[in-house]
Amino acid sequence: MGLALPDSMRCVEITQPGGPEVLHPTRRPAPVPGPGEILVEVAAAGVNRPDTLQRQGRYDPPPGASDLPGLELSGTVIAIGEGVESWASGDRVCALVAGGGYAEYCAVPAVQALPVPGPLSMVEAAAVPETFFTVWTNVFERGALKRGETLLVHGGSSGIGTTAIQLAKAFGATVFTTAGSDDKCRACEQLGADRAINYRTEDFAAVIREATGGRGVDVVLDMVGGDYIARDIDIMAIDGRHVSIAFLQGAKVSLNMAPVMTKRLTLTGSTLRARPVSEKGRIAAALREHVWPLLESGGIKPQIHCTFPLDEAAEAHRLMESSAHIGKIVLTVGADPV
Repeated sequence: MGLALPDSMRCVEITQPGGPEVLHPTRRPAPVPGPGEILVEVAAAGVNRPDTLQRQGRYDPPPGASDLPGLELSGTVIAIGEGVESWASGDRVCALVAGGGYAEYCAVPAVQALPVPGPLSMVEAAAVPETFFTVWTNVFERGALKRGETLLVHGGSSGIGTTAIQLAKAFGATVFTTAGSDDKCRACEQLGADRAINYRTEDFAAVIREATGGRGVDVVLDMVGGDYIARDIDIMAIDGRHVSIAFLQGAKVSLNMAPVMTKRLTLTGSTLRARPVSEKGRIAAALREHVWPLLESGGIKPQIHCTFPLDEAAEAHRLMESSAHIGKIVLTVGADPV
């Protein structure tokens, strides 16, 4: 295990289901890495929409996971659990976790950690895992997006959206996206979107129908749900794939299945947090092979809207729920998260 481990740590806990005010800075015993785990001294932690759902009591952590919020982090390895040979103390890593990121220390399954790409700061690295794991497995694996195809991303200015735009363009796709203001649309197009559609002033289905000459899009990444799903199906191409990852407007929908059959559409979706460690490790390996070279070269990078100190997690959640941000919100935990 190496040097003596810390006894306690600063962290942010959820005192009860509710608004941002229920996030409470406190101290707890520091975790100890178990077999197959590494202990990371956290430099920064990403803030994600699932964190706000957990705070509201609507997204419980999976069995065995920390009850502290936080699904991604960056930091330095300070201890190694039994059976871990891929990491050493002092390594700079970013990692996907099932909980516990809002803390000074976090025990991480070793296979879910990846090296911090050279050009990235610790703040930028903390904003990578949740969104890049999500986009890779949903757009490129479940959605099977290929070079030359067309992707529609709803919520293009979100952390997921800004990641999906960059990755899809890097792999040779045409990208449409929706966002809620002209400023957000401009930001999406600066990241590479071929056409960003302000859903408050334009009908995204009509825009896409015209822009594609009626052909439609091959893949939809949808985090809105509700009546968007029927509208998505209407503008999908033959053999298109629709991937749901969230339901901001509700999970229950009414659909006409006729176009699903006549266009041979695939409707799928997934969640990430509850998947087994082995599956997350497989996704991490795919990212290291296919995406890490792009991060290392500077060809793509996470978009950081702003940072908050760990103790101000409540303010970070208020900003997240306002939807005023473009890109990622990150908590700084260590003294020098660079």
